[in-house]
Amino acid sequence: MTGAPQPAEAGTTAAGTTAPGATTAGTTPAPATGAAGPADTAARLTGLVRALRGHGLRIGPAETVDAAAVLDVLGFADREQMRAGLAAALLRSDGQRTVFDATFDLFFPLGVGTPEAFRTDPPPVPEDPEPPRFGRPDPLRDDLRERLAAALAADDRAAQARLAGEVVEAFGRYGAGGAPGSDGWSAQQALGRINPDTLLARILAALRSGPGTADLSDLVLADEVRRRIRDFRALVAGEARRRVAELRGPERIAERAVAPTADRIDFLYAGRDQLAELRRTVHPLARKLATRLAARRRRAARGHIDLRRTLRRSLGTGGVPLRPAHRLRRPARPELVLLCDVSGSVAGFADFTMLLVQAMSEQFSKVRVFAFVNRTAEVTDLLRNGDDPARLAARILGQAQVTGYHGNSDYGSALGGFADHHLDAVGPRTCVLVLGDARTNHRDPNLDALRRIAGRARRVIWLNPEQASLWSTGDSAAHAYADVVDMHPCRNARRLGELIARLLPV
Repeated sequence: MTGAPQPAEAGTTAAGTTAPGATTAGTTPAPATGAAGPADTAARLTGLVRALRGHGLRIGPAETVDAAAVLDVLGFADREQMRAGLAAALLRSDGQRTVFDATFDLFFPLGVGTPEAFRTDPPPVPEDPEPPRFGRPDPLRDDLRERLAAALAADDRAAQARLAGEVVEAFGRYGAGGAPGSDGWSAQQALGRINPDTLLARILAALRSGPGTADLSDLVLADEVRRRIRDFRALVAGEARRRVAELRGPERIAERAVAPTADRIDFLYAGRDQLAELRRTVHPLARKLATRLAARRRRAARGHIDLRRTLRRSLGTGGVPLRPAHRLRRPARPELVLLCDVSGSVAGFADFTMLLVQAMSEQFSKVRVFAFVNRTAEVTDLLRNGDDPARLAARILGQAQVTGYHGNSDYGSALGGFADHHLDAVGPRTCVLVLGDARTNHRDPNLDALRRIAGRARRVIWLNPEQASLWSTGDSAAHAYADVVDMHPCRNARRLGELIARLLPV
């Protein structure tokens, strides 16, 4: 559900009109000349920039000025050309494009109000006012499904966009006539009524009967149809966001209803597709972090100023120390030990971090990885030899002895097992990185075992994927562990990269 919006404010564009230079489904583009006043254009552009900054995109005054110049040159005649021009001026990587597109659609919408198809040809009002239920005929729903199946089979993007507007208008409204601020538009509700996934067999049959598909297997065709259905779902979600933004304002909807970039996805709430997107960012992030660690290592190699040698050198320049001398250091690369909770609640966080550290293994003299649920086992070889990152957690749970007589997390037992059987992996050059939410299921946290590990290591850092305000709730022993070692909240990949670059010894 996109959210319950506030009533439209005074001055909101009336339903059925068209935004400057935009088109509604089935209409022609508005003329570009004079279509939008300078104040309106500036407000839309600055609102877009503020919303993108809220999603973590680094956009400064220079990029904003460039974007204004793009709008001045391109105008509003071609919306897709304007979108591409603003993206070129404001974005720094391809990974930011998804957030940009969704936010752009809120501030420069294709149209406003009710879709053109519903205004010119509204659906007939049924004689029976009772809403359709299971087993009752629903002519409007059946007609939309029939037209949607034809549009998906023909891969007609224009028809799909029109149908997305009609579906949201017909089935997405909720709370109409209720208390002010309780009404809105829901993509989930609309898609639940139209249920496009059940059209797969019908679309496959239409494609099979058409030309050019005889040499394609059913699996290939089915994957293509599923992709088209996913794209239609995205169109419906975008249409619902647009309608809610008209009621509540684009700034608030951009903040709450636009999915974040991959590096800002919360580890604990990431879905399967989001985790797959996170894995694709592992190697670019690893290269960036390796560069930062190498720079820190070069600075650390200079050491502190050698006062005696500096004074001796200054004798040749009249006592002025123009060329300070440093005590040269030759630091050895540190060793790294990962201790990861791979239970279901934090498996995505541990999975991503293990892959990231493995990609950065050249920055350390030795890397060893241990996983646990309630027993600790070394999984370094599983991580090094795995060929499918998406199945890393499954390989660990299936091949390593990380569980005992139950499948719940037990940090006290896991830390005790590591201290008793694997403490030889920790030495004076070792940094231990503990990954987990510190939720012990009300069992003994075994702080003594953590103290033994901390007393032997160079440094112990605990990264917790929960926000700090939750550390004292329920069965969390986070504050008890934080009294022994440094604990930091780490909820997304951006924060993880910052902590690794700043805290890991070089």
